[in-house]
Amino acid sequence: MHVKNDTMTDVLNIKKGFNLSDDIAELQMSTVNRLVSNSQEAFRKYAALTLNHRKEIIENIRKGLNPIIDDMALKEFEETGMGVINDKSIKLYYAIYKTPGVEDLITEVQTGDDGMTLYEYSAYGVVCAIQPATNPCATIINNTISMLAAGNSIIHIPHPRCIKVSNFVIKKINRIIYDSCGIEHLVDVVEKSSMILADEIINHPDVSMVVATGGQKMLNHALTSPKRVIGAGPANPVVIVDETADIEKAAKDIVAGASFDNNIMCITEKSIVIVSSIMSQFVESLKKQGVYYVNNELEMIKLTKATLNNDMKMNREMEGKHANYILQQAGIQCNRQIRLIVVNTIKKHPFATEELLMPLIPLIVVETFDEALETALFIEQDFRHTAMIHSQSILNLNKAAHIMQTAIFIKNGSSLLGLGFNGEEKTSFTIANITGEGMTTARNFARRRRCTLTSGFSIR
Repeated sequence: MHVKNDTMTDVLNIKKGFNLSDDIAELQMSTVNRLVSNSQEAFRKYAALTLNHRKEIIENIRKGLNPIIDDMALKEFEETGMGVINDKSIKLYYAIYKTPGVEDLITEVQTGDDGMTLYEYSAYGVVCAIQPATNPCATIINNTISMLAAGNSIIHIPHPRCIKVSNFVIKKINRIIYDSCGIEHLVDVVEKSSMILADEIINHPDVSMVVATGGQKMLNHALTSPKRVIGAGPANPVVIVDETADIEKAAKDIVAGASFDNNIMCITEKSIVIVSSIMSQFVESLKKQGVYYVNNELEMIKLTKATLNNDMKMNREMEGKHANYILQQAGIQCNRQIRLIVVNTIKKHPFATEELLMPLIPLIVVETFDEALETALFIEQDFRHTAMIHSQSILNLNKAAHIMQTAIFIKNGSSLLGLGFNGEEKTSFTIANITGEGMTTARNFARRRRCTLTSGFSIR
């Protein structure tokens, strides 16, 4: 009994002096300090390498990731339950091969009688990169190549919904880097994502930059940091189709964008605004592209109940699901494979005002182009992210581009062109609509520095 009483006394005394939340906080802070310390040390070693070394490392990352593109796509689909595996492979291909590297760090020189001024890009240091659930692998690869090209080390914070595949990709990248140059922890990852850990990393004194890609809540949190913040926030892309448009091409382009990866990307078409005079012909063109068109109240109500919750926000269980699955859950019979659901509705319906990350988009009919532009502005909600227009009118094309003021504006093409999916342009998966950088590349993750030499340095 004496031993038992002493044991109980010890336990009680321990409990009095033991605060579980403090202990967890201390453990998390230890994890953060270790991550940042490792990243700092890796940055110092990386800073000693030449630009040619950076090029070699990035090229090795491209080569090393190429054989596992389909494996990454499958793992992402299995963990998140969203999208289309083949489309994910396409995204990964473009992230690997169309993300610009050190060539993006252009040098600017001004010379005159009194000297020379040089502008070049230098690294920030340790960068904290917060990742989304919708394009986790593609965004991680895209950010990693751009940030390494700029000379930084990186700590990735994956979304909790895709922690396993994110860890898989980052560990693969780190192995490639180590085999290339012998540096460990140049690209690191928070293995168990949490808001507390993210907050500690964001505000750590040795982290120099925060890059946040995702929703408004996460972005607001990142923007509280006193560091340099690049913010890619919410979007609600809208496409205008006016009476001069090539109707067949417009329908094909819109369906290609809005159905791609089940419409979970931030730039793909989320609403259509069309002038009434071409409405019938346009709907027929949509149907030819594998669209299930809804123009009756009963089916609209069924879809509303299936895809929205009681607060009229997106039902997360439908996020990124196939169009046929959505119809099935709504109790709507459809005996053919469809790519996209298009619902004729009004601009104030949640289908239009909420960013539904699924292959279901509203069609809003208006009388004139000016009304279409006004409606598009209402739907886009001043996120200034992405907008599209199909028109043969130079006046309308220019007017819409000028007034919409989005980071990405596409004329007579699919939204996928905005990510460089035509094979010609640069690719980026961090569209910084909030902080104003737009499509981010290596130079956005570097400091623009000025160096001046006096006493003349001109050969003109």
